[in-house]
Amino acid sequence: MTSNNSIERWIFKDHLDANKDQKIALLGGSFNPAHSGHVQISEIALKKLNLDYVWWIVSPRNPIKNYDKLMPIEERIEKAKNIISNKKILVTDIENKINTKYTIDTLKYLTTRYAETKFVWLMGADNLTNFHLWKSWKEIAKMMPIVIIDRPESSLKALASLAANYLKQYRIDEADSNHLVYKKSPAWVFIHDQLNGMSSTEIRNKK
Repeated sequence: MTSNNSIERWIFKDHLDANKDQKIALLGGSFNPAHSGHVQISEIALKKLNLDYVWWIVSPRNPIKNYDKLMPIEERIEKAKNIISNKKILVTDIENKINTKYTIDTLKYLTTRYAETKFVWLMGADNLTNFHLWKSWKEIAKMMPIVIIDRPESSLKALASLAANYLKQYRIDEADSNHLVYKKSPAWVFIHDQLNGMSSTEIRNKK
């Protein structure tokens, strides 16, 4: 648990900016490296939820992942910026700056720093399968709405996951996706669209 005093000490002037009532999706990950699949799910979320921005939160290190190779965060951030052409997708190293290890602590910071911004958490369906392994995952679900974008061969496994079953009663219809940001948490939506099977692991293995 992070204390309010700790959150207050985290607050500082950073390169991110958000106006009152802006709608922003947060996509966290190692981005090791970033690829077209990350861009695609971000653009789907922008369109389906009628968002103002998607912020990519590049993690210094995912605590539940075993890496075959982890590029330096500066390199991962640079590569992420280089593949983005959409001005509504922004890359941030906020976790590195505020020294957070877990998503829950990062979200506590952001919802305090930008108290009047409407945030949703964005992730691919493959991440929903292990969401129950994240620290304080139930608290994350109560903190902000979640949008899940389908990934190739992930639908059945994701929707049969522990987290999906626990949150089953809070799922909204995909047709109502553009209302998700206004829903009281917990609330989530599973979006189907044209799928991109690219993965960071596949890219690394080709090198």
